[in-house]
Amino acid sequence: QVQLVESGGGLVQTGGALRLSCAASGSIFSFSSMGWYRQAPGSQQRELVAQFYRIGSPSYMESVKGRFTISRDPFKNTAHLQMNDLKPEDTAVYYCHANDPNVGDYWGQGTQVTVSS
Repeated sequence: QVQLVESGGGLVQTGGALRLSCAASGSIFSFSSMGWYRQAPGSQQRELVAQFYRIGSPSYMESVKGRFTISRDPFKNTAHLQMNDLKPEDTAVYYCHANDPNVGDYWGQGTQVTVSS
């Protein structure tokens, strides 16, 4: 069983930047996908922000394209989300997610990102 632990959230002003990190307790080589979801205040749904797939380029939700960049280091079992030019609408709890086709979905505990106007 792999555990995902996020870090790097916090409070920033509009236009600021944060870098989220996700550390996996085991190898990420078996993951078919790994990325970040977020859940905005008052929302019941988590929306996909950015994600790596085993094959192909990462995907981004439309509203963060050009501002957010996802990266990973499979040898350190980590993934990162660099968030630039943050906006109040980016305020949410950000969750690291991974899928192992042999096991299922893994979720981190979440990290709060708050962008003040």
